[in-house]
Amino acid sequence: MSGVTRGEELAQKVAEVTGSADELLVGFLCLLVVMPWIGWTIRRGFSEGRLPIGRGHVHRAERPGPFKALLLSYAIALLLIAFIGVDLLFGFTS
Repeated sequence: MSGVTRGEELAQKVAEVTGSADELLVGFLCLLVVMPWIGWTIRRGFSEGRLPIGRGHVHRAERPGPFKALLLSYAIALLLIAFIGVDLLFGFTS
């Protein structure tokens, strides 16, 4: 006998399935909710010339340096969310 009871074996299998289901859900949320929201914010920033930060906005005409820095941070966040979502769905770094 291996010393592992049937109940422990079943609990391990349930934990494996549940863990992968959670990763799929979070991966889909990253790609279907968070990524489009960040992309929409970037697109709106280009078209309207302002980006949200906290409760206020940074306007491109008034402060071009901080606007570019904030735009860069939004772009980095978009890439990181895309990487996290794809990684959770396909398990590249598991």
